[in-house]
Amino acid sequence: MTENAQQVTTTTLEKFFWTWQGYKIQYTVMGTGRPLVLVHGFGASIGHWRKNIPVLANAGYQVFALDLLGFGGSDKAPIDYNVEIWVELLKDFCKAHIHEPAVFIGNSIGALLSLIALVEHPQIAAGGVLINSAGGLSHRPHELNPPLRIVMAAFNRVVRSPITGKYVYNRIRQKAQIRRTLYQVYRDRQAVTDELVDLLYTPSCDPGAQQVFASILTAPPGPGPEELLPKVERPLLIIWGADDPWTPISGAKIYEKARQNGKDIKIVPIPNAGHCPHDEVPDIVNAQVVDWLGQI
Repeated sequence: MTENAQQVTTTTLEKFFWTWQGYKIQYTVMGTGRPLVLVHGFGASIGHWRKNIPVLANAGYQVFALDLLGFGGSDKAPIDYNVEIWVELLKDFCKAHIHEPAVFIGNSIGALLSLIALVEHPQIAAGGVLINSAGGLSHRPHELNPPLRIVMAAFNRVVRSPITGKYVYNRIRQKAQIRRTLYQVYRDRQAVTDELVDLLYTPSCDPGAQQVFASILTAPPGPGPEELLPKVERPLLIIWGADDPWTPISGAKIYEKARQNGKDIKIVPIPNAGHCPHDEVPDIVNAQVVDWLGQI
């Protein structure tokens, strides 16, 4: 890691709270200039952008990042979660805090939410950076072979159960298990630090976190990129860690097809990086984002 990246890693982000539909939402803001909105992925939070926020702010942007409802320092609301709720949260956040179209930057599920926001609420969006974008909040049944459909249906019942669900959750959220999972999706094991593990572990201890986990795992997948891309009228930067086992780089083919069909899309594969290249190789991702922002 470079000296600059090390300084960014230890940057303390100032946190604020905003009330949305009666729930507490945690967010941060840094810098001045054209607004950017950073949207984290499943299980993550503002802290997952700690290596990006100061760099983007220093490049002349006003950088917002928020913890989605159910994650990080935001309330663990006892509701049925779906992508529509989070997209509405993003729309209302922009209306409350930002008074011009923003560029959305998302990772994984956060990238999918950013894409939906661009399509459904174009008035708040100037463009999008999608980093290893998820194809849905969960797998669609037709995406799984028949035996796996049965396994997933059984797993959903276990997760939803008040008894077995708590047991499964407590096993999954142990620090050692979080680290093992990160080792699967980060190419560079040195990027899996104690700080990163704690970022994921700490919110999982909050009251209601297990119910949030169960609700999200069993929620509808929501719209996928293949149905959203034909409706996009804003420029996109697609960044993809080429060694991602969760959302393989083959998923970028959808975006390549859309680009060939006339959409304003730039695709940048990142070799030797996994599911979260913004955190694993931040210097590369930050440079790509700043360069692209200067062209739109």
